[in-house]
Amino acid sequence: MLPASVRQWQEGGRMLSTSTGSVFMRSAPGRGPAVLLLHGFPSSSYDFRGVVDRLGDRAWLTLDFLGFGLSDKPRPHRYSLLEQADIVQQVVADVAPGPVVLLAHDMGTSVATELLARDVSGTLPFEIRRAVLTNGSVIIERASLRRSQKILRGPFGPILARLTNERSFLRGFAKLFSPSHPLSHDEAQAQWALLARDDGHRIMNLLCAYLNERVRFAPRWHGAVRDWDKPLGFLWATGDPVATPNVLAGLRELRPAAEVIELPGIGHYPQIEVPDEFAAGAQQLLRLD
Repeated sequence: MLPASVRQWQEGGRMLSTSTGSVFMRSAPGRGPAVLLLHGFPSSSYDFRGVVDRLGDRAWLTLDFLGFGLSDKPRPHRYSLLEQADIVQQVVADVAPGPVVLLAHDMGTSVATELLARDVSGTLPFEIRRAVLTNGSVIIERASLRRSQKILRGPFGPILARLTNERSFLRGFAKLFSPSHPLSHDEAQAQWALLARDDGHRIMNLLCAYLNERVRFAPRWHGAVRDWDKPLGFLWATGDPVATPNVLAGLRELRPAAEVIELPGIGHYPQIEVPDEFAAGAQQLLRLD
């Protein structure tokens, strides 16, 4: 059974049918442009519950990527960030066909850079006015990937996925949080319930294929960071053990004029650890006044 906090989040959303499965989405009407929030691996839109609560009367929308959280988890399936970007386009068309501003975390940053690349090429079917990337291994060679990530993307990935259980997952997940804001019991239970729903933990090796796409499409996605002609900012928790400040340094090299806000000492999930500071930084960079 899902924890009460997850059920409450679920009850506020709905399912949207796509060609490859149904995805969970949530949105709220309000002043525009709407804030589009994209989550990371291995979690879900539930990560942003404390952020959307702080957006006031601003319109927003978010979703669980295919294979994650409350969305369908088809198997066998070749999960791809390109497909996830296609799904985002469907969600935006369904909810907020007008302009959006974009906030993306972790794996969602690569979905975001694919959307920016489509915008650069003139093929994106909606308007993004501003974008903010936060704590993702966008430049993967600068990241400090966890041992489990390295195994999951390799030949032994299916074995590790089959062996993953609540205890082993939460032991590793807790290491992503800073000592000053450790993973709480309630958060741990919610995150595991969302991952394990429909045995999603058994396909973590399939979901982790996005790491290989970060290598394959690096010229396209790094080029989008460099060449996109609208405001792009970075909101970075500097205590992240995976998407370290070394990744941020690489992004700054690609985009020297980008506006940057750092959250010192905070771990990989700043939107969970310090939602007030995170939301305030996002609002500043996205010009949500």
